Amino acid sequence: MNNHKCSTLFQRPRRRSRIIQCIYVVGFMDLFGVSMIIPLLSHHVKALGASPTVAGIVGSTYGILQLFSSTIVGSWSDVVGRRYSLLTCLLLSAFGYGLLGMSSSIALFVLARIPVGLFKHSLSICRALLSDLVSDSERPLVMGHFNAASSVGFILGPVVGGYLTEHEGGFYTSSFTCAAIFIINAGLVSMLPWSEALVHLNDNNSSKDCHDNNCRKLVQNGIHANKLHPVNTAETDPGSKAPEKLRGGLRWRKVSLLQPAWRQLSSVISKIHIVASSDMWDLFLVRLLMAIAIMLYYSNFSLAMEERFSLKPKVTGYLISYSSTLGALAGFLVGPVTKLYGNNMPTLLLHSTILTCLLILLYAAAPNVWQVLLTSTFFAISTSIGRTCITDLELQRGGVQASGTLIGAGQSVTAVGRILAPLLSGLTQEFSPCGPPSLGVVLALAAVGLLLIRIPNWDGRGLTKAAKLGKSE
Repeated sequence: MNNHKCSTLFQRPRRRSRIIQCIYVVGFMDLFGVSMIIPLLSHHVKALGASPTVAGIVGSTYGILQLFSSTIVGSWSDVVGRRYSLLTCLLLSAFGYGLLGMSSSIALFVLARIPVGLFKHSLSICRALLSDLVSDSERPLVMGHFNAASSVGFILGPVVGGYLTEHEGGFYTSSFTCAAIFIINAGLVSMLPWSEALVHLNDNNSSKDCHDNNCRKLVQNGIHANKLHPVNTAETDPGSKAPEKLRGGLRWRKVSLLQPAWRQLSSVISKIHIVASSDMWDLFLVRLLMAIAIMLYYSNFSLAMEERFSLKPKVTGYLISYSSTLGALAGFLVGPVTKLYGNNMPTLLLHSTILTCLLILLYAAAPNVWQVLLTSTFFAISTSIGRTCITDLELQRGGVQASGTLIGAGQSVTAVGRILAPLLSGLTQEFSPCGPPSLGVVLALAAVGLLLIRIPNWDGRGLTKAAKLGKSE
């Protein structure tokens, strides 16, 4: 009997690997479809008769909606479950892109961007789902692979979108293709073996009867128990309302998708309030500073290469593609680098931030193109590792039971950076083509200083007792 229970514990991670692999595919197809559209949006809205000012306002609509909806949708996925929230986001995004394919006026174009701006959070929910399915030690590796798969899709998408655009009605064809991709993703998500990935509550007690040392170690590492997500159990038993005991002594009350909207809203607001009042401002501030610094690095890259080194746009495009490809491949380095650091994520984040700061400085002071090429090579790697580190630390300190809220809040912070970076870039370019990266160096130094001050306040695993995000409502 005991051997059977131990065998079951070892089988479940292998079963959950099916979902993990499918989520990689969803991430790839998601950004593949989106990147087909992004380069064409500004051209299409101008073709509809919009002035540059109107085109700018229309373009900012998506970012503003993402700013406010990221945290809300992420928290909603904690409340009703990953499966239902992910399906909702995919289907409504497909509707938005389908509507974009029928946009023959500026009003219809803006209307099509609304559902996409509000519900295009499928990647965030996928990351939250991955954090539910794996142990803390496995999470950086899995997140790195997911980011790599998504980045490859983002690299290949513009190639297909550009090819389709060369034909008559190419924008509309690309939009409908993107909508079809999201529908396919929704079908793939609906067919996932969810029941095999969910761990039932009574399995929490199975470790009491497991006398095998390896099995006991598996349970202690949280492979089957510490990833018990209240939302997932609610999906198998929608009528259940009892709070469950989670890792770290935290509690979280299940809310079914069938519950009234007011109750779901109350739960969402409660979780967002807990995140906002938690002692995690340091991580979110580091994320904001580094997001702006990285965006400033890329903001006027093509113009700076032309003015500083008389580089042709075609060559600059090759350089950008090279950097993007390295960034995608760097996702596979996250796991080995994390093991090299002994899963000490605060130290890894500090070192990657210092390296990023140094590389921005070298780029700003680069005397020739070869130094730019060298900095671009390591910059893609350091930023990829840094993004994974900051997300992992947010989940460690806040708890995976609030992973949707935390990842959504992180995306909202990044959205603030997307709003501020173009403004700061424009102001600094008035002084010098190297103005944006120079300001990026200052912001990155501020992030390094903040980490040096705050890291000693975290314990060895980067946890904090102040962030009690799993508190019962």
